[in-house]
Amino acid sequence: MRVTALRTPAARVVLGVFAVLALTLAALVAAPSALTPTAEAHGWVVSPPSRQDHCAKRTVSWTCNGVEWEPQSVEAPKGSMLCSGGSRFTTLDNGSLAWPRTSISSTHTFQWTLTAFHRTLSWEYFVDGQLFKTVNDNGATPPATVTHTLSGLPSGNHTILARWNVYDTAMAFYACMDVNVGGGSSASAGTTAVDAERQSNAGGRLLAAHL
Repeated sequence: MRVTALRTPAARVVLGVFAVLALTLAALVAAPSALTPTAEAHGWVVSPPSRQDHCAKRTVSWTCNGVEWEPQSVEAPKGSMLCSGGSRFTTLDNGSLAWPRTSISSTHTFQWTLTAFHRTLSWEYFVDGQLFKTVNDNGATPPATVTHTLSGLPSGNHTILARWNVYDTAMAFYACMDVNVGGGSSASAGTTAVDAERQSNAGGRLLAAHL
């Protein structure tokens, strides 16, 4: 009697429904990450203010490809010398724009703000496309605020590219700072002024020229 009951059309429908529910539950358990939004990128330089920081603080008059809403999201494969890293935020590469320039001295503390704490391979700083300093972290997990002091910076106007290389992925995070380096030492904040000369200076593209 029990076998006969299971062979009725109604019984087969019920069994089919339970089978679909069981498969759905198994898929949810096996691959929860597919249904969970992934956090988007994860850190940027706030001192001296990076280009994306200026966009986020609305200290520039142009739109920034959306990076004004997510300055932490300038993420791209390792190895780029572009301010955008080759990401969709291409406005950051435009050195002809009048990016605000921060006055710092030859010794300055650069500060990152992180919103996700990836294990870190290294931090790199390039002055006008030339590697200036590397800080190796060898897989350590950074705190929410990361600082590095650069000493002996050359005087004059420069674009400094900072690159945060993630330890266990092929990705890095990018930030460019436009600075005017004077003599002596300085606090981490510096003073900011708009440099009109950047209207004719391809500072962002200069970095790419050193690839």
